[in-house]
Amino acid sequence: HLAVDADAADPRVAGLLRALLLRLFAATPAGALLARSVDGTAETFSGFAALADAGLLPPPATDLAGFRAVLAEAEQWVTAGTARQRGHDRTLLLVVAALPDGTAPSDLARIEELAARGHRAGLHLVVAGWSAPSPLPQATTIAVRTAYALVGDPPGAAYGGPGAEPPGGLNAPVFLAEDPPEELVSEVCRRLAQQIEDGSRLALTDLLPADELWSTASVEGLSTMVGDAAGRPVSLGFTELTPHWLVSGRSAAGRSAFLTNALFGLAARYGPDELVLYLADLAEGESFVEFLQTERDRSWVPQVRAAGMAVDREYVAELLGELEAELRRREDAGRRAGGQRYAELREHQSLPRIVCVIDSFPLLLRERDRLATELLSRLDALARAARAYGIHLVLAGEGDLGVGGPRDPLLGQFPVRVALPGGSAVLEPTNDAAAGLPVGSAVVNTAGGLGGPRGATRGHERMIRFPDPHAVPEVLAELRHRLWSARPADAAPPVVFAGYARPLLANDPRHRAALAGRAHTPAALLGRAVDVHRSTVAVPLGTAAGRNLAVLGRDEEAERLLVTAVRSAAVQPGPASFVLAPLANGSAEPAAALAAELAERHVVRTVDVAGLRAAVEAGEPGYLVVFGLDVPDARELPPELLRTLLLEGPPEGRHLLGWWRSVAPLAGLVGPEGEVDKLTAVVVTDVPGARLEQLFDRPVAWRPRPGRAMLWDGPGEQGTVLVPFGEEPA
Repeated sequence: HLAVDADAADPRVAGLLRALLLRLFAATPAGALLARSVDGTAETFSGFAALADAGLLPPPATDLAGFRAVLAEAEQWVTAGTARQRGHDRTLLLVVAALPDGTAPSDLARIEELAARGHRAGLHLVVAGWSAPSPLPQATTIAVRTAYALVGDPPGAAYGGPGAEPPGGLNAPVFLAEDPPEELVSEVCRRLAQQIEDGSRLALTDLLPADELWSTASVEGLSTMVGDAAGRPVSLGFTELTPHWLVSGRSAAGRSAFLTNALFGLAARYGPDELVLYLADLAEGESFVEFLQTERDRSWVPQVRAAGMAVDREYVAELLGELEAELRRREDAGRRAGGQRYAELREHQSLPRIVCVIDSFPLLLRERDRLATELLSRLDALARAARAYGIHLVLAGEGDLGVGGPRDPLLGQFPVRVALPGGSAVLEPTNDAAAGLPVGSAVVNTAGGLGGPRGATRGHERMIRFPDPHAVPEVLAELRHRLWSARPADAAPPVVFAGYARPLLANDPRHRAALAGRAHTPAALLGRAVDVHRSTVAVPLGTAAGRNLAVLGRDEEAERLLVTAVRSAAVQPGPASFVLAPLANGSAEPAAALAAELAERHVVRTVDVAGLRAAVEAGEPGYLVVFGLDVPDARELPPELLRTLLLEGPPEGRHLLGWWRSVAPLAGLVGPEGEVDKLTAVVVTDVPGARLEQLFDRPVAWRPRPGRAMLWDGPGEQGTVLVPFGEEPA
């Protein structure tokens, strides 16, 4: 460090500081030196303004709050530890031209602490106007006199010989460096800023292969260029030794850009018979859209098998199930082939490598409940076994991704760590290589986040720059079209789950099949499952016992579910009988609209409580549709009568589709054996799992949330989370 006893209010000191800063910036590669400045005069570094936009020297802090913010940034730079030498990809220089008014002794103590520890972490200080009682630690001092200056001894050394008399220092006066010309400062700063700008113009096309699409085989692994390190390309890949990645960065740190670059690079190098992609993001909003078909552009990346946006945790559970099933299939194939490894199996059958990306991963574990524990356990087992069979995972998000401490065994399965700005948590605590990263850069580490010996070159770690592919969407669109145009003849578009969107009954493939006369059994369609295939969730209304539907909930969603179930069940060959009983308050209007729609093809009656009882007792085949089955008391509609209908009605062609707003009346119909599945399928909206235990006689893991419902249909059923069909547009 350097300490000057006068501050920049002295023009000679101001000139010295400008000369030092200019020489340091000119002598280091562009981007290797970052500087932060404090200037109570607000004038010292005005000529360096061109460096602000380049991120090399932001405008100086001129008041006490700004000064303390700069100190905090410097402290964060060295927080990761000073017991080892920092990797010298970048150096931070803190220049204090003049302390602001109000500087307290505690602020000077913070400077002293930074000086004592900072040099081991690549932080260096130039402090003008140092007036503390003790010298600045690890600093060479300059005492400014009228016509010259005196230079003190450097830290840990002396200019004089052994036994020299104090105070020591250079035994000769020194003339301070002259203030550099303004035009020279401007020219150097302009050149540096231009170099930074030119260097940041890395484009997605720079990361793509120069040869034809899909010219690489994935038998031995996958590899793609992810960025540039000092003009040299840096590749990253998936092999049995580096099977899985962790990618971390704060919001707006370029995580999406990095993943998009890597995935498009892989898709350009490896064809659909060599690579399959599964993409999922738990965060709200659209993601991965550049890989998918849209209403305006029907092209897609053919390697993508499925993609989920704003997905639920249950979607991730189903996605892991898909990968587990594929892993078992590959393990079985290896055993049948006499213990052949993955590369040997590839000689006889199509087994493309699979890359599964789960972004915003911490949201998966935000609720530390049974599902989170189960998913972590499954993820650990999958990561361990999948590496040998060409199945690879990428977990991305903020911070440490919520996986666990540095010694968590799951983390050991993810040797590749990518730390974006704010993503140091995926590196070892003693590795501060990602401190102070600018947006558009990352630290790529292939040794589980480990740093290295003091001052050693780290062959397993690189700081890279990478482009923002979204800045030029035309390039992404062109590449997607090229990939799509080269797709195999039998390629199918990816199955897209958008957690924020509502499916429509009119667009459902099973409903369309029924309209076309291809349905063998009437079914109540409820929505789409929260799974990889977006399966239609249906309750078949056949002749087996229990083929009824109970909708349980107090909200409008429950009422809509009942209406949708009836509309879909009504799509069957020939007319049927429907008896509608709108007993709940406010249900008369939706029941009337439903009756008008059904009456076009079926026999429809609308009844009150007495009419409902008469219809139940009549025993005629058809559908009883009841809005508010918790409304009648035991005299108006005896539970025994209703229970008999549920048990014996379906074999005789009678089905109940009813809406209960509370649990107790429905639970009261269940017999001593407690098997609700013998009576009906149950779909629930806003009733929490704790209140469902009296119905199912077991703990129920269900937390209501908007736009979701859960169906239980069958013995031992754990439940299917679904997105109910939305209202049809007028």
